[in-house]
Amino acid sequence: MLANYHTHTSRCHHAAGEDREYVEAAIRGDMKILGFSDHFPWKMKKGYVSSSRMELSLLDDYVDSIQSLKKEYLNDIKIYLGFESEYLPEYTEQQEQLLKDYPIDYMILGQHFLNPEPYGTYTGFPTEDKDLFLEYIDSAIEGMETGLYRYLAHPDLIHYTGDTAFYDKHMLRLCQYLKEKNIPVEINLSGVYENRHYTSKHFLKLAKQAGNSVILGVDAHSPERLEMTGVQEQCYQMARDAGLEIVTVLEGLE
Repeated sequence: MLANYHTHTSRCHHAAGEDREYVEAAIRGDMKILGFSDHFPWKMKKGYVSSSRMELSLLDDYVDSIQSLKKEYLNDIKIYLGFESEYLPEYTEQQEQLLKDYPIDYMILGQHFLNPEPYGTYTGFPTEDKDLFLEYIDSAIEGMETGLYRYLAHPDLIHYTGDTAFYDKHMLRLCQYLKEKNIPVEINLSGVYENRHYTSKHFLKLAKQAGNSVILGVDAHSPERLEMTGVQEQCYQMARDAGLEIVTVLEGLE
């Protein structure tokens, strides 16, 4: 891989390793671009502290660390500072204010929750709920419409197990929207490596039907994932088998 824009840090409570270890692993893996995109640190209602994202108290440390690594490894690899974030309309103002205060290079959208924690249900759990599935599709489109996000991470994260025709109709609608906006869909290496339900070959058939391009995202929660060339090649082959154009770098983040 030339570039990876989907990288987490230990601050999110479900990743391991030091920031520097991710950079050095990416270099060993012959990457030229590494984007850090840890889970966005929402300030939750009633003082709730999430177990799946960094606390706001760690934000300055995150920014300072990545900015420092940018300078230190300037001659070895291009490093970008970003976030993976849900689109939560009631928190939009909070998010916009935070982004104004920090030198964020990019954002990617990951709809793990459709409502703020702890009230929202993780979208990766199996469900036959058509309304929940539609809410996922519509919120992903609405989120991308804000213009804040460079691409949609693991688009088929929503684990809808109901009627296939219903799934195809609305997932295709999402893919067609992304095609119209020239936004690539992600093949998620962690999902493939761990044999999760995403990224599925069925989803890639819908992406082909819509004419999407794809980008690989490691979704790294440990440094060694950035060196796993075997799963990288597996995902490239999935894209080739589906007849999909592969985007290697994001415009403006070369």
